[in-house]
Amino acid sequence: MAGRRVNVNVGVLGHIDSGKTTLARALSTTASTAAFDKHPQSRERGITLDLGFSCFSVPLPARLRSALPAPHAAPEAGPEPGEPQLQVTLVDCPGHASLIRTIIGGAQIIDLMMLVIDVTKGMQTQSAECLVIGQIACQKLVVVLNKVDLLAEGKRQAAIDKMTKKMQKTLENTKFRGAPIIPVAAKPGGPEAPETEAPQGISELIELLMSQITIPTRNPSGPFLMSVDHCFSIKGQGTVMTGTILSGSINLGDSVEIPALKVVKKVKSMQMFHMPVTSAMQGDRLGICVTQFDPKLLERGLVCAPETLHTIHAALISVEKIPYFRGPLQTKAKFHITVGHETVMGRLMFFSPAPDSFDHEPVLDTFDFSREYLFQEQYLCKDVVSAATDSGQADEKAGQAAEGRCPRQQWALVELEKPVTCPPLCLVIGSRLDADTHTNMCRLAFHGVLLYGLQDKNYAECLLPRLRVYKLKHKHGLVERVIDDCNVIGRSLFKKETNIQLFVGLKVLLSTGELGVIDSAFGQSGKFKIHIPGGLSPESKKSLMPTLKKRGRAGQGEAAKQEEGAGRPEPAQHVTLSLSFKRYIFDTHKRMVQSP
Repeated sequence: MAGRRVNVNVGVLGHIDSGKTTLARALSTTASTAAFDKHPQSRERGITLDLGFSCFSVPLPARLRSALPAPHAAPEAGPEPGEPQLQVTLVDCPGHASLIRTIIGGAQIIDLMMLVIDVTKGMQTQSAECLVIGQIACQKLVVVLNKVDLLAEGKRQAAIDKMTKKMQKTLENTKFRGAPIIPVAAKPGGPEAPETEAPQGISELIELLMSQITIPTRNPSGPFLMSVDHCFSIKGQGTVMTGTILSGSINLGDSVEIPALKVVKKVKSMQMFHMPVTSAMQGDRLGICVTQFDPKLLERGLVCAPETLHTIHAALISVEKIPYFRGPLQTKAKFHITVGHETVMGRLMFFSPAPDSFDHEPVLDTFDFSREYLFQEQYLCKDVVSAATDSGQADEKAGQAAEGRCPRQQWALVELEKPVTCPPLCLVIGSRLDADTHTNMCRLAFHGVLLYGLQDKNYAECLLPRLRVYKLKHKHGLVERVIDDCNVIGRSLFKKETNIQLFVGLKVLLSTGELGVIDSAFGQSGKFKIHIPGGLSPESKKSLMPTLKKRGRAGQGEAAKQEEGAGRPEPAQHVTLSLSFKRYIFDTHKRMVQSP
């Protein structure tokens, strides 16, 4: 009798027609209900349209037995007889460009990734995107060079060696540097070849997988959460939801909630690859049978312990740009936001720490509402900062780029077009899935962690005012003339129509070093009076004297104005004014705040 089973999920990803499904079939001994292109459209079109699951089992390698966690079973159940088994669940992801959202959903439930490459073609667009997803969601990679049987026999080894070197170079700048690369022929002769043709290199691949697999840390505690990828009915039994347990554990007879539908059901029976079980835990591939539930209502989504998940309308996320994405990440831009198996459109607003906190350690498990954050027109990265610094537009183009530095952590407010149900601290991926799939470009733009979900539909009124994101505003003007030792008239800081009363009391800095306070409007043309509590220094008065003299000689009327303009000193001799203040984006009163 077989002993205890330890489940590990291995993703099979790659470009369309690289032979992923054929490879999964060659590796598998037990096919799940979703495996091997059972989708009618898949069979018709010859491509994988959905996630397929199958598995194979081997005796648990000796090196992994010491890492085996304590069995998740009731004490009275006694020891499990027989040899412990390693069950490798293969997650076959579609390679077609338009199905990238399904791949993203699949990548989040895998422990190790097999990147399948057609050895006759090398890296292609979707294989590159799969590699990017792998870097975000996985820790280990095995590269499989498939279809080696199509290489000319005399030149086969040389071609394999050449492609291996190419792949090693591709992986050099990724976290998978030095990952193993293995040649196979999952279906010698192609899809039409007779079944008698034995696959090549599969035993070696299984051996390689055994050497690479580690037992992930599984935690049976915490609320039950399962990612459902298929839902179907069985006559006389009920509705079966199959998926992977993301957290917690479940027992026969427990109640589960389908949060998107607000429906609670009791678990009637459970299976793992056609074997009845009474309990399952994080990482297990599971089928749950419930009664009186229409499978058409849930193609895919989440199932959880009752009242443990919430539906959100917006989210605060920690953001990291994917370096292969061309172009900036702009505030107000829309992206496809993938959370688990759900993909919806979302509009983003980027923000960073205040400039003096750029070097603070990133925090990826909480969002601090007590801190102040700096609004950014776009995500700050080296390219953006250096371009803005070179053009002298750091403030306008890249927000406060703090002398060409980039912050160690950045965030975004994501406003979703449709509400989504998701767990806290889950992976978020932003992409441009509407981009032309035929161009050789990465459509995945950024990834991050969901730090705070906004559950209230009216979040803009009730929660966003708590978010202290500010814009730094800088205005520059000139001292026009001196009234006396403590008062001057300023101009060119405001437009004629500006309500200067709103700015009364704000501090301005003169280029000569004095600090003044806006006292009142002066006339109707946007000029204003500045009071200087400490008075003008003798040097400042001297700087302003030429202006006074020139103005003193000018006559009246239009001609005098022209003469005054012509007689002013060069701009370098002007005394300039600087007004700086913060304006909080979500402050309903639109107040202007200055540092003490």
